[in-house]
Amino acid sequence: MKLFKYQFWHLLCLGALLWAVYVMAGMDPSLLQGELLGFGTLFWLLLALASPIFHQVYVLVCWRFELHHKSISRAFGKNGFRLFKIGFAILILSRPVTIILLAISNAFTFTMNSILSYGLSILLLLPGLYLMYSVRKYFGFDRAFGIDHFDPERYKGVPMVKQGIFKYSSNAMYVFGFFLLWVPGILAQSKAALLVAAFNHLYIWVHYYFTEEPDMRAIYGGDDVEKS
Repeated sequence: MKLFKYQFWHLLCLGALLWAVYVMAGMDPSLLQGELLGFGTLFWLLLALASPIFHQVYVLVCWRFELHHKSISRAFGKNGFRLFKIGFAILILSRPVTIILLAISNAFTFTMNSILSYGLSILLLLPGLYLMYSVRKYFGFDRAFGIDHFDPERYKGVPMVKQGIFKYSSNAMYVFGFFLLWVPGILAQSKAALLVAAFNHLYIWVHYYFTEEPDMRAIYGGDDVEKS
């Protein structure tokens, strides 16, 4: 069934990543050290893990039902993509917000020289900012949100972007954009925030290989988009 194609592997990889977090938290008690607003770090850790999971499942469900059955467009008409974008924006912004809260709760669980911390943070921020510029100038935010799933016939012949940061990687959003999530853990010197940043950076590739890349084949060539 095309709606759930490759999602067994998605669940398998997600389970492995969550198991790795569980094992690491058991091996290093400092990963759960601290609290914020009366809630222990475990609460903020679970919230920061839930954020990318909800985001990627939301995108999976919306993209697949729209691509293969036009479910969102049929339900909401021309407002379908706009409503999807609102949900997408809320969930993607929840990733850095929950990591920042986790970093504050679990701050100073490792030691790093302040100059090194600031320097490394700047090195990670720069490609992320260049990515935002490149998306706006060359790629378009609507396409980044996945408008090609809502109008595959229009985008079927559109070439891949090879300008700006996309000259260096066709997957620049996942390679460079997720560097931004490492910054709170580095600045706050939080082990838990760095662990969740690693989880986010690995889990987005699960989304790419088992959701986005198969969908791109359907839209841009390789598989026919199912007509309903």
